[in-house]
Amino acid sequence: MARRRPSRMNPSFAALDFGATSGRVIIGELESGRVRMREAGRFANSPVTIGGRMHWDVLSLWDSAITHLRDAVRADRGLLSVATDTWGVDYGLFRRGRMLSNPVHYRDERTLEQVDRVHARVAAAEIYAIAGTHSLPINTIYQLASDASEGAIECADTALLMPDLFTYWLSGERIAERTIASTTSLMNARTGEWDARLLQAAETDATLLPPIVPPGTSLGAATAEVAEAIGTSVEVVAVGAHDTASAVAAIPMTGEGSAFVSCGTWGLVGVERDEPVLTERSRTAGFTNESGIDGRHLLMRNGMGLWMLSESIRLWETERGPVDLLSLLAAAGTVDRRLAVVDVDDPVFQTPGDMPARIAAWCAERGLPMPVGMAETARCIIDSLAQSFADAALESTSLTGQTLARIHIVGGGSRNALLCQQLAARAGVPVFAGADESTALGNILVQARAMGELSGTLDDLRAVAARTVAPKRYAPR
Repeated sequence: MARRRPSRMNPSFAALDFGATSGRVIIGELESGRVRMREAGRFANSPVTIGGRMHWDVLSLWDSAITHLRDAVRADRGLLSVATDTWGVDYGLFRRGRMLSNPVHYRDERTLEQVDRVHARVAAAEIYAIAGTHSLPINTIYQLASDASEGAIECADTALLMPDLFTYWLSGERIAERTIASTTSLMNARTGEWDARLLQAAETDATLLPPIVPPGTSLGAATAEVAEAIGTSVEVVAVGAHDTASAVAAIPMTGEGSAFVSCGTWGLVGVERDEPVLTERSRTAGFTNESGIDGRHLLMRNGMGLWMLSESIRLWETERGPVDLLSLLAAAGTVDRRLAVVDVDDPVFQTPGDMPARIAAWCAERGLPMPVGMAETARCIIDSLAQSFADAALESTSLTGQTLARIHIVGGGSRNALLCQQLAARAGVPVFAGADESTALGNILVQARAMGELSGTLDDLRAVAARTVAPKRYAPR
């Protein structure tokens, strides 16, 4: 039963938005056809390495989320529901309702030797033809194969993907939300259900994975333990649990030729379609298919986002003290020396470390001009990301028989005016910068519809998003 709110109080919803480097509790209140959002709390997401293996500290994330949710409830008595979104592919193993260990981080290298073993059972091309996902060592199919080889799966009776893990702790319900399931390389892209052949390739029994449910599924009231911890009873909703699906739900895309960029730690670039694109051409071009809201399909390339810049700043702050991002970007915008465009998806840039030194070495090895200093390094990163995003947007529309007409960028990258302008220049089309908290906004919109406070199609939800955050236009020049 939906929670009743006091009369004349606007309905509000809580998004637990866990990113790869930080988590947020965002409260969204419906008011006059818009969503008024406020951040109830933000907290670090810091992986922990022990015994040579990198883990997510999910207990710390859970404690921080519940603490900020409790504070939000005290400030907003109209809260109706809560929903979780996270990054993809990772999971926790459970037995009799208890988590066996902290989930392993996707950047851990345990899966590298599993890729060839899985492909010996099912070729990469066949995996793509079934699941539509680009073969990356981080994918769940290879992680489960690693756990199977180590005997870890034998100890478990359930595997819960990251957002579903938090949803389970909130509601007591074990589910696999469809958008997050589509990141695993284990779900059939056409049927939206687990695929027996792919599970066999991962040496995983189908009983380990819960049933798949569509985004917008209401799971009932939060557990008594959660209600006591936060001070009220709320409904729990499964939204677009993969953060990209929620982010794209909040993009007011219109007409053919629209591409999107969801830019945070990762940069996901693509188009939205009614059917998955499972061609050999899209596979060899490095595109993946993931489920979206209301049966939509996202054809996109998953690559580097702002992590290269964040990792560079982390190093500079270690060496020199605090770095003001706005000042750094302003200085980068004044750089007039022609700099190299690096391949941001080169594996050398994928792991933590001295990113500026790696960029300089990459350029030196190819006889290209090396950036010198913080401003030039930041400009090199921004220009390289813009080129990567432009190339992916152009190719995604080409793969679907369209001509690129506009690009919508959301997430942290939408606040970066230099990136948006460079993207418009390199793609040759207008760029529309939308909500920086688009994932939370999409999460909240789907919750509001599930709770009966909004109605209509995905396009109707996007109309609310457009009224909430008017996109800023960057013209190519």
